[in-house]
Formats: sequence, C-alpha cells, structure tokens
Amino acid sequence: MPGRALGAAAGLVVLTTTGLHAEDWPQWRGPDRLGVWRETGIVERFPEDGLKVTWSVPIGNGFGGPAVADGRVFVTDWEEDPASRTMDGTERVLALDEETGAILWTHAWRTTYRALLLSYAAGPMATPTVDGDRVYVLGATGRLWCLDVETGEVIWHRDYLAEYDASMPESGTSSAPLVDGEQLIAVVGGEPDALVVSFDKRTGRELWRALEVTGGSRAAPVIHEAGGVRQLIVWHPSALVSLDPTTGERYWEQRWDAGSMNVVTPVRAGNYLFVSNFHVGSLMMRLNPDRPAATMLWQGSSRSELPHETDGLHAVVTPPQIVGDTVYGVGSYGELRGLDARTGERLWMSGEMTPQARWGGAFIVRHQDRYFVNNDDGYLIIARFTPEGYVEIDRTRLIEATTSAGYGARRLHDRLVNWCHPAYANRHIVQRNAERILRASLAAADY
Repeated sequence: MPGRALGAAAGLVVLTTTGLHAEDWPQWRGPDRLGVWRETGIVERFPEDGLKVTWSVPIGNGFGGPAVADGRVFVTDWEEDPASRTMDGTERVLALDEETGAILWTHAWRTTYRALLLSYAAGPMATPTVDGDRVYVLGATGRLWCLDVETGEVIWHRDYLAEYDASMPESGTSSAPLVDGEQLIAVVGGEPDALVVSFDKRTGRELWRALEVTGGSRAAPVIHEAGGVRQLIVWHPSALVSLDPTTGERYWEQRWDAGSMNVVTPVRAGNYLFVSNFHVGSLMMRLNPDRPAATMLWQGSSRSELPHETDGLHAVVTPPQIVGDTVYGVGSYGELRGLDARTGERLWMSGEMTPQARWGGAFIVRHQDRYFVNNDDGYLIIARFTPEGYVEIDRTRLIEATTSAGYGARRLHDRLVNWCHPAYANRHIVQRNAERILRASLAAADY
C-alpha cells in the first residue's frame, strides 16, 4: 500500500488512556485511499439541533476536498479576476490550524481557465497530498507544487502543460498525486509516453514515465498489494493498467474504451478490482492471488445513462464500496445501487439517499458496519448498506450546496450541488463548499 510514507505523515495517534483511536486524513479518500474511517468514539446518531461546528472560514470556489495532517488543514480555492472575460484568475492553497481554523499561510499562483469547459471552470479539483513536512498541491491547469507544510515555501514546482505538453481533460486536471516511498506518482498526461510520471518527492526530478496518452485522464492512481507484489493501478480512457510502482513497467492491462468520463478511483476488495463510468457502465476484474495478473470477471453491456435502462452501475464522481460479494455505488442519476460483485447483476436500487438528477453524486465513507455519506444537497447521512437494500439511520444538514460567482456555477437541472469530498480526522468532519470550509465534531463525547 502507499502507506509507508503516508502512514508516518498521517500523524496517527492512539489515545491509550481512553481507549479511543484517532487519526488524520492526509490525502484523497484518507489513509491508503480506501474511503475507510477507522476512528472510534463516534456518534451513533446526530443531535436534533445539528452538529457542533468548531469553526467556519470563508474561502473561494473549488471542488478539491480538504486534507488533514499533524494539526493542519489544507484546502485549495480559486478567485476569478472581477473584470475578466477570459476566465483568468488566481488559484491558491491555504493551510489552517486544525483546532481554530486560523489561516497559517497561503500560496497563490496566476492561471487561466480558458481551455476548460465553462461549467468546470470553478477551481482546483484535486485533494492535497500531505507527506511529513511537505504538501503536494495540484491546480486545475496542471500546476504541481511541493510546499513546506509549516511555511508554505515552494520546495519545487512542475508544469504539466509547459514541460510535458500534457493532454488536459476538458474539466481540468483532477488526479491527486500519490506518495510512495521516496517518489511522487502523478497522472500527467504528457508526451511522449508520459501519461504517468514518477518524480523524486524531495526534488521534483523525473524518475520514470509510463503509458501512451489516449486522452485526458482524471482518475486518481492507487497502489494495492496483490499477486505477491505491489501494483500501481491506473485507469485511463482506453484501459485499466497495473504497473510496477518502482519502475513503471507494465504487469497487465485490460483494454476498455471508457471515453472521457474516467473519474472514479479504482476500488479493490479481496481479489475484486472495480471501475465504473457514466456512459459505458462498469468493469470488474479478478486479481490473481499468486502472480501480478488479472482477468475480466464481467463487463456492463448497457450504453444508456438512464437509470431504468442501465444494467449495472454507471457512476459519475462517487467511488463505490465493495463489501463481501456486493458492490454499493451511486449511478448516473443519483440512484444508490447494490450489485452482485460476482456477476454484475443489480440486486436493488434506491432513490432515498441522494437527490435524483443527472450526474447526481455522493461521497461514501465506510465506518465499521455503517457508512457516512455526504450527498449533493449538503446533508451528512449515516446509513447501512446490505445485499437486501439501503437503511438510513439518520441525516443532518452539514453545509449548503453552493455555487461561485461568474463562470463557476454548477447547476444540474437548476439544482445547486456540493461535490467536495470531506475529510474525517480526529473525530471531526472537515467539509468545504464554494464559499467556506468548516470543521464539525462527530465525537460521541461532545453530545
């Protein structure tokens, strides 16, 4: 797992005097990018008058979720020039004190969103990646920064477009870079054969590059140990690929023309490896337990995005969860589905969790035998998913579904949404929208 370096960076704390376990959330989807929250001492239900918000701080627009490590919260935002007609503006990363919300430092850089689709020109999309004394930040136009966590001082910087002639997705670069040992692995989309690039995490020097570019890639890379080796899993518009993370050499590849909507992080459980696409459905691979190889278990056959015409799961932004032999995920119009992981057969579908609209989404984090879900409307939900269906335990309003000024409007059928993955750290949730970032307690002892 990418856990050696990040495990140290996570600021793991064991509170032996109380028997409670607390930990940080240093990157996209938390430790090891699994979307699993392991802390104890968490509320079973929400208080009737809502959660206790410890602080709320104004910020600009952006879809990148926060990262929390060693007493600091890192988040990115964007401010368009007031008089701009060409979508010029400033991207920024902020470091806040985790306990008070006080801004410790900021680092800003000028850029333009002229090449992005109008509806996506709303700020950085990648969650910062924290590793010890460094934080790695990616802007929407391919500007990668390595900064000192205490001061915000620039340690090194790479520009995907200027240095690699990168193929940028129409929505911008959103694949959060991954720390593995002494390297930082990034989906660059560069030429030639530099879809994935490994940088020395301390200097920014290129170590290796791999894969031909076949379009703009957006899914974040992950590392899983399977078949007796560590495998770097990369999903791009033409294939799902496994690489040796130390060299970039290919272990196996499954060709799959998924088009431009390769957004969802590949999800692994046991020998299952799963990806899902808005237009062409899902692909399930079975990892070989004895060697670095994989075979296709099943592939969705429907090509319609409409809920009642799809045969499996057509996910947009929501990474699914696999538990046992069941896949739980949010489909093309916000419907929650349970699938048989062995066959892809739909077991059930529910419209209760998330508003039903095209491109509906939610962020699902597993906590013990239940799930914490942040839906499009800004509600925080506690629920259980079973092979038989969806059971909602409780919900509370956490944050507003907002939009930013100017081109940053995110409207789906005249509906505002909140598409930012929260951080669950030290028995609190840290969430942002287009206007503010807040921290609220989920500790049972606080209620």
